[in-house]
Amino acid sequence: MVAVPLSVGIAVASGVPVELGLVTGVVGGLLTGLLPGSSFQVSGPAAGLTVLVFEAVREYGLGALGALVLAAGLLQIAMGVLRLGRWFRAISVAVVQGMLTGIGLVLIAGQLYALADAAPPGGGLANLGGLPGLIVDTLGSADAMCAVAVGAGTIAVLVLWPRWRRGAQFLPGPLAAVALATTAVAALSLPVARIQVNGLLDAVQPPGSRDLARLTEMGVLGTVLAFALIASAESLFSAAAVDRLHDGPRTDYDKELIAQGAGNTVCGVLGALPLTAVIVRSATNVNAGARTKASRVLHGLWLLVFAAVLPWALEIIPVAALAGVLIHAGWKLIPGRDFARLWHEHRGEAIVLAVTTGAIVTTNLFEGVLVGLLMAIAKAAWETSHVHVETVGAEDGIVRARVLGNANFLRLPKLLDELEALPRPGHGVELDLSGLRHMDHACRSALSAWAERNAESRGAVATGPPVGP
Repeated sequence: MVAVPLSVGIAVASGVPVELGLVTGVVGGLLTGLLPGSSFQVSGPAAGLTVLVFEAVREYGLGALGALVLAAGLLQIAMGVLRLGRWFRAISVAVVQGMLTGIGLVLIAGQLYALADAAPPGGGLANLGGLPGLIVDTLGSADAMCAVAVGAGTIAVLVLWPRWRRGAQFLPGPLAAVALATTAVAALSLPVARIQVNGLLDAVQPPGSRDLARLTEMGVLGTVLAFALIASAESLFSAAAVDRLHDGPRTDYDKELIAQGAGNTVCGVLGALPLTAVIVRSATNVNAGARTKASRVLHGLWLLVFAAVLPWALEIIPVAALAGVLIHAGWKLIPGRDFARLWHEHRGEAIVLAVTTGAIVTTNLFEGVLVGLLMAIAKAAWETSHVHVETVGAEDGIVRARVLGNANFLRLPKLLDELEALPRPGHGVELDLSGLRHMDHACRSALSAWAERNAESRGAVATGPPVGP
């Protein structure tokens, strides 16, 4: 009940036939659900990859999607075999939150057009820049206003539904919202766009030789890498969150990465959307009382039955309702409270989050995440390069000082400023470098040069034993 509206909505937002979202959900249940790794994670199409898929389909065409997902799946399997799954836990939380925030903003910007039954002009910046024109066009069209009303009503139900605890226990919010919107559109005969369904078999388009040949292009390889890394990160972060919700077996990260790769390999062969494990479906699975892997396998089976037996039920769903579901999902990806807390407690982390978000919105998902990772690495290097000069005492006209910490090029200006500020009552300065835990080549050269200059102008300068890099 959760997976149907999400799978369909994500497919629409990705610019592909709705059946491909259902195919991915079926593969996530029947294949990934059977493989070892996590016991309770539920896999399927995810909002986190919507922006990247949309851009890939727009640039390379729908036929190339299968080749991209196939290559990403094989790369995930290789990473799992090489036992790289655990390393995804080393990614900065600020980068992850920035990635989700950027995805959320771009997703919302794109779905605001679908909310008004309009076509988005392009990528993140283009969509944001076109919002004033969208507002003007919507206010001047009665049909567009009807669509916006349907979408806004869907969002309102999504926000209010969890507060009705009895109803929320029996019917998930996304399904209730879409069902109510569909009923209202049908009852009032509103002039809004509805999704189009052609059948699962007609939508399946395995990649051809020409599509596979494009995997040698640099741009395509970058997209494959982005698919693999982001899908893997989202799945493994979800696994860590799901493990906190139950007392059952813990996730084997490497096996889970192989399972996700196997699922994406099959999705690629079928030309479907990439799959990941996401916390929304997985948490629903645990809260519903799941005890074994059978729960997530049956989720895939029910999706298959629904798509095969009741395809007509999808054709009555208004596009604006699905846009409302995805706008709500995008909003939940934005960590507003977490950002405020980070700004007060760890301002550097908040800056990394903001830079990652801005880079994703202004460029694309892959380049934005790379910028965020570089920012996090630079921040970590800066914070771990603490170095200071401590004056021990002055005897016989010689100032004895110790240099403590980690001396690398990032803190070299500060180190030289402190050395220049040392008092020189007579014969010079004696430096003790034995307190350094690390000294790189740049600092070694700079300290040697400083010692030589001061030895000539202010008397002898003695240095303690050098510390290796």
